[in-house]
Amino acid sequence: MEASIAKWQTVRGCILQGHQVASGLNHDPRFPGGTLRMQLPFFLALGLDLRGFYPGTLNVNIAPCRYRVVKPRHTFRNVKWHPTEPAEDFSFFEVRAACSKAPSVAGLIYYPHPETKPEHFQKPGVLELLLPFVKGLNYGAELDLEIPSSQMVIEFAAAPSAAKRQ
Repeated sequence: MEASIAKWQTVRGCILQGHQVASGLNHDPRFPGGTLRMQLPFFLALGLDLRGFYPGTLNVNIAPCRYRVVKPRHTFRNVKWHPTEPAEDFSFFEVRAACSKAPSVAGLIYYPHPETKPEHFQKPGVLELLLPFVKGLNYGAELDLEIPSSQMVIEFAAAPSAAKRQ
């Protein structure tokens, strides 16, 4: 899975609570067990096995940085994973996540394309990670994320200019 030749960039982020739809912890009756459990067989049929990851996303805020999609590791278009919800496009990017409380783990950034996503949008600086279960990760914990720049570019916010501060 790992991009062996790619240049990896590092960005620090903070774990925050998400909509809890992917994991099913919000108990939305439209998504019994969570959207990820419902989507898993569709991604598996398309060649992407997500069974090694915790069935929920870890939301990491990298603000004030933002990300720009370059070339995802995987992209799936028009995935009709729900009987009544519209089809969606999804992309996945490699990521390595590390914090002081746990060893570095490899995973994927889960990116439902906003233009096909019907609801539960993320802020521009939030990445949704698919990782194996990591004991000790809690809301507010800081993570260092390594992402191949050939797949996604992290754009660091520029300091305001003197003219804009006046």
